[in-house]
Amino acid sequence: MVNVLDVHDVGATFNGIITYHDACAALREYGIKEQPRTLLNKVNGLRLVEMDENEVCCGFGGTFSIKNEPISSAMAQQKVNNAVNSGAEYIVSTEASCLMHLDGYIRRNKIPLGIKHIADILASGY
Repeated sequence: MVNVLDVHDVGATFNGIITYHDACAALREYGIKEQPRTLLNKVNGLRLVEMDENEVCCGFGGTFSIKNEPISSAMAQQKVNNAVNSGAEYIVSTEASCLMHLDGYIRRNKIPLGIKHIADILASGY
C-alpha cells in the first residue's frame, strides 16, 4: 500500500495504545519495517509506542515452536514482557502466526494485553 499505491492514510479509527511486532518474514525477507508504522501512525485515536527489541523473533518459527517448545515459550515471554513494559494495550503485527503464538502465551498467563492484526486496525474505519 505504502510503496506501490502511495497510500499512507486509509481513514481508520482505533482507540488504543499499540506496539508493533516486526515479523521475521516481513522484516527479513521483504524489508517491511517502516510501512506498517506509516499506516498505523495515521490511524485516528491510535498511539503507537515502540517496545524494546521489536525486531527480535517471537519464537514461533513454524515447527521451531513444537521442536523447541521451552525456547519458543521463553522467546514469547520476552516479547510479551517487552510489550507490557512499553505501556501498550495491544500487540499488532502483519503475521497471524506470530500473533497466534503470542496470544497463546498471553492467555495461558492471564496477561492483560490484546492482540490485533494490522488489517483489523486498518479496516476499523470502514
